Amino acid sequence: MFFVDTLEFRGLGNRSYLAGGPRAAVVIDPPRDIDQVIAAAARRGVRIAFVAETHVHNDYVTGGPELARVTGAQYLVPAGARVSFARTPFADGDTVTVDEGLVLRAIATPGHTPHHTSYALAEDGRGVAAFTGGSLLIGTVGRPDLVEPRLTERLARAQHASARRLADELDDDVPVLPTHGFGSFCSSSQSEGNATTIGKERETNDALTLDVDTFVARMLAGLDDVPAYYAHMGPANTAGPAPVDLTPPGRADAEEIASRLAAGEWVVDLRSRIAFADGHVSGSFNFEGDGQLATYLAWLIPWGKPVTLLAENPERIAAAQRELARVGIDRPAAAATGDPAGWIREGERLASFPRVRFADLADVRERGEQVVVLDVRRDAERAGGRIGGSVHIPLHELHGRIDDVPDGVVWVHCAGGMRAAIAASLLDAAGRDVVAVDDGFDAATEAGLTVTRPEGTG
Repeated sequence: MFFVDTLEFRGLGNRSYLAGGPRAAVVIDPPRDIDQVIAAAARRGVRIAFVAETHVHNDYVTGGPELARVTGAQYLVPAGARVSFARTPFADGDTVTVDEGLVLRAIATPGHTPHHTSYALAEDGRGVAAFTGGSLLIGTVGRPDLVEPRLTERLARAQHASARRLADELDDDVPVLPTHGFGSFCSSSQSEGNATTIGKERETNDALTLDVDTFVARMLAGLDDVPAYYAHMGPANTAGPAPVDLTPPGRADAEEIASRLAAGEWVVDLRSRIAFADGHVSGSFNFEGDGQLATYLAWLIPWGKPVTLLAENPERIAAAQRELARVGIDRPAAAATGDPAGWIREGERLASFPRVRFADLADVRERGEQVVVLDVRRDAERAGGRIGGSVHIPLHELHGRIDDVPDGVVWVHCAGGMRAAIAASLLDAAGRDVVAVDDGFDAATEAGLTVTRPEGTG
């Protein structure tokens, strides 16, 4: 009997897979921190015989070369991918036997990248799984605009053809197991659900229900912003990433934290936005450890800037260090844990700012008080509705555009509170008077605020 184990990375919105039989297995699109993959194989009691990449990734650093080296596995990389490390080029139609009766077949599915390859797993000739990487996702497909702007439309058309090839070659009951699409910005749109099959996608996926011209126009019109750190992932994966070092960083005391802030380094507080607003080191930034830490910190930070992490306990530091390593932010410069009162020097005070709801903003406006309402959602989100009179600077642009925020007390909001907290910490560190709106955007209308929406959306 075959098995498929899913390794989920919610912070990045990705999945990796361990699939095999009683004795041997293949790993699809491994994360950089390979220890958990090795542990999963050990629990199954199987040898990792193959490591397979669906494409050169744009959103995270792969652990493929290191996993293959450590385990002695054969490293399968799409033949069209230009990489500078040893691997086995795997082309359309190539097969390997993972275990007795269990065969992995390459299916060329260009679109997310020109060389993208999906893998069909068959047991005794019957299809049992399709590892589709950034090709056919749950209700959508991988975005085609991450390689080169001039290739975007061509790759979008290729995505349409690739999705249809998978649907034509695989039976309806074959599970579709993508790498992207669970919150990843590699997905061309976000959809509901955690599991699907070829048959379900045939009924609901735009790539399989729309003609190519309509599909391409709709997808290109809906593409969202690209995280800035993506520009560094492809080159790292092409060169072959170095092994990850997850040993604990050095401990920083209050003096070191202050000196790192004075040097312009980033000090990142991983605590909840509630705890941060109540009291934090002045000048530090709040990226919640249980949110999309890697995505947003890597998106905002000047690449290569040293990072010091602050958290309640060493376990939170270790989890953040692991997550950041997946996007190439290696080795925190230092770390501190415990009570934030211990992170500041004698005679200093913790900084703080208010947290409110949209109802509080409505009350302030009702009283006629003049405040700046700053919306840090992305363009596509704001297009669906915005608070009248608000200023718009997407979160990923805010660090470089602090001077564009009008004078006055800034009430900052997003769609749910997490990004508003990040933005509030950036503004607070810059010396602005800030209020963080920690509320869902739907509450703005309920609070009586004027929300302007496009015609036809209610």
